[in-house]
Amino acid sequence: MQDERRRASRHFFTAEAELIEPQTEVRVTTRVGDLSLHGCYLDMMNPYPADTLLKLRITAGGEVFESNTRIVYAIPNVGAGAAFLDVESNGQALLARWLGEAAGAA
Repeated sequence: MQDERRRASRHFFTAEAELIEPQTEVRVTTRVGDLSLHGCYLDMMNPYPADTLLKLRITAGGEVFESNTRIVYAIPNVGAGAAFLDVESNGQALLARWLGEAAGAA
């Protein structure tokens, strides 16, 4: 059995997401499939390669979370794992609330 390597538990969470490539401002819309305090999984057919740096905007329930992010892994035709790089305190509070709601719904 493989050891769990995540720093925080993931919770099923569905939301809209937008990835913005910082140099070209190219925007890609996708969906969040699950969420943790340190990152999320993005459902996307053509994910960015691992180690790509992007700006991420997640929108759920009329609220918006933003962070710079790094793609940790990518699976073509499936999706990508993204790590949050610089979350401000208000963003951490929003994540904690979303995660609490997701855990309560499980």
